[in-house]
Amino acid sequence: MNITAVAVNVLASAALIFAFTRSREKSIKALAAAGKMFISLLPMLIIIILLIGLLFVLVPQETLERFLGEQAGIFGVLSAAIVGSILHIPALLSFPLAASLLEKGASVTVVAAFLTTLTMIGMVTLPLEIKELGKKFALMRNGLSFIAAIIIALLLGALI
Repeated sequence: MNITAVAVNVLASAALIFAFTRSREKSIKALAAAGKMFISLLPMLIIIILLIGLLFVLVPQETLERFLGEQAGIFGVLSAAIVGSILHIPALLSFPLAASLLEKGASVTVVAAFLTTLTMIGMVTLPLEIKELGKKFALMRNGLSFIAAIIIALLLGALI
C-alpha cells in the first residue's frame, strides 16, 4: 500500500475519532452529509471510470502519446486546456484520470493544463456566473483564468 494513502487514512481516522469525542451528534450529522454527497457523486464516478477504461482500451497508447505526450507541443496543451474548460467534473474525480493519463504517456504539461482549467474555468456554469456576476466580469475571469492555466502548465512543464 502507498505510504501517502496510509498517512491520509490514519489522519482522517484520527480526525474522526477527535470529532466524535467533541460532539457525537455533530459527527453523525457530518458523516450522514458526507454519505449523501458520496452517493450523489457515485454515478458520475462510475461514468468517469467507464469512460477512462474505454478511452484506454479503444485508443492505442501511441495515439494518446502523439496527442497528449511531449511531442504534442502547444497543440496538446491547448487541447487539454479546452477539454478541461468544458468538462464539469469535481477536481477530486479528475486526479485519478490525470494519473491514468500520465501512466499512458501524457506529458506533465498537458495534464497540468487539463487539471488547472478543470478547476479554474467553468464553461458549464458560465450562464449562472454571467447571471450572478455580470457578463463582462464572468467572461474576463474565465478568459484570464484560461491564460493563467496555460502559463501555469507551461511553467510546470519547463520546471519538470
